[in-house]
Amino acid sequence: MHQAYHVPVLLQEVIDGLKIIPSGTYVDCTFGGGGHSKKILEKLNAAGKLIVFDQDEDARKNAPNDERVIFVPHNFRHLQRFLRFHKIEKVNGILADLGVSSHQFNEAERGFSTRFDALLDMRMNQNENITAADILNDFSEGKLHKIFEKYGEVTNSKTLAKTITELRKTQSLNTINEFKNAIYPIVKGNPEKYFAQVFQALRIEVNDELTVLKEMLLQSVQVLEDGGRIAVITFHSLEDRIVKDFFKNGNFKDEQEQDLFGNKTKNELKVITKKPIVPAAEELKMNPRARSSKLRIAEKIKVLEE
Repeated sequence: MHQAYHVPVLLQEVIDGLKIIPSGTYVDCTFGGGGHSKKILEKLNAAGKLIVFDQDEDARKNAPNDERVIFVPHNFRHLQRFLRFHKIEKVNGILADLGVSSHQFNEAERGFSTRFDALLDMRMNQNENITAADILNDFSEGKLHKIFEKYGEVTNSKTLAKTITELRKTQSLNTINEFKNAIYPIVKGNPEKYFAQVFQALRIEVNDELTVLKEMLLQSVQVLEDGGRIAVITFHSLEDRIVKDFFKNGNFKDEQEQDLFGNKTKNELKVITKKPIVPAAEELKMNPRARSSKLRIAEKIKVLEE
């Protein structure tokens, strides 16, 4: 296990929130450096099971040599499919930590960080086709505008999209520095914050992150045992809103849906965290990356048939 790989965020809060049953079956959707998983395993007895997902090849090196662990080298959007493949119908708890691991940020060639120069890649799964550079070079002005506005909440997203489509006619936008230097004249406000928002937008688009999250949440209700819990750590408002709405309403809208007779459709989750749990000052001192993290927990309730 690489210690510097990724410091697990809100570790104790997650473990407490999952209310781990020693003989239970748990899923860590985002294995990464395995920090959360390691703690879950400590709580499990010999009958317990842990299924870990990570589509990043580098994460496999951190997988513990433990017969209770099943490593699935795929995106967690395929949660139900791979549980079935391993003959698992129901689980007692699910964890998803949606932060990009420190390891990915620190590997310059992955192209996640604005601190290094490298090709604009940003693929969590290196087998996927589209990179961040492809998006900058091929997407229409309208599509780029939408990505930066929606996923990065970039203040001048329209100007940015227009500038990119003009610039790419005459210059290369394939590396981090080429891109940053090219758009520098139109940066609004604090450049560091601006580039962070722009890069976030590209990363979400490259990895289809919000759709992936929604697919996993919808499946979580299917695979959780009654009384089982799901804990999700988000790092920006877009993800947090999706999780909040789903836990509260069972859908991705602001309210519960109603049937033809005005009865609210049944939501199978009960919100455990009325307000999201955020890191204590102590944790932030040790791990500044935890700064924007929010943890929400919900429990699967038994819906009685009428």
